[in-house]
Amino acid sequence: METRVNQIELNGFTFQYRETGEPSSPPIVALHALGTSAETWDQVASVLGENYRVLALDQRGHGGSARSSLYTFELMCDDLLHFANAMNLEKFTLMGHSMGGTVSYLFAETFQTRIERLIVEDTPPPFHGKPSEVPSKPADSLPFDWEVVPSILQQLNEPNPEWWDRLTDITVPTLIIGGGSSHIPQNKLKEVSLLIPNCEFVTIEDAGHFVHDDNLPVFLSAVKSFLSSSNVI
Repeated sequence: METRVNQIELNGFTFQYRETGEPSSPPIVALHALGTSAETWDQVASVLGENYRVLALDQRGHGGSARSSLYTFELMCDDLLHFANAMNLEKFTLMGHSMGGTVSYLFAETFQTRIERLIVEDTPPPFHGKPSEVPSKPADSLPFDWEVVPSILQQLNEPNPEWWDRLTDITVPTLIIGGGSSHIPQNKLKEVSLLIPNCEFVTIEDAGHFVHDDNLPVFLSAVKSFLSSSNVI
């Protein structure tokens, strides 16, 4: 399944995205993790692209998208709204991993009418726990803007409590996929799944945080089963 790489202007910035599948197929927008890019969804998109139009977005500061001076989950949520509007996506399935998963929660809480289904891979919204120290910038060149790291870690260390409080506002069919042996507390994923009214929680044991990399067949099986069975009005 061929993947096409395109660029688009959104709110004054250039963004890159990868498209797989027929333009007339039901849309899925995929958001990647911190420090990676839309390319990490290629294997997933090549399978889902048989039945869906998969649009994987390089989030600001990553891949082929603009390096901006500000990086927050809220700004990334706004970027997604501009992208959905520019692509004429009235409603779509949203799939996010790690940082992209947090953006997905926030978007689903804020723009419920735009989402058909929500799929989140191995992340809860940020919560108060042991603070993460900002690592020093590596000497080597990076495929993303290093400034994303301290900005996002600050939000992880000082989370907005509304992000948890508003989980009950997410009314669309939701799938949370946990990696079992991950640095993400799996009990927190379970907590989220109990707060979202129509939510299924699947654990893929020993997959770790990068579930769709480390156990692609089981990840795809869970996603395809959810997409075919979730009731969308």
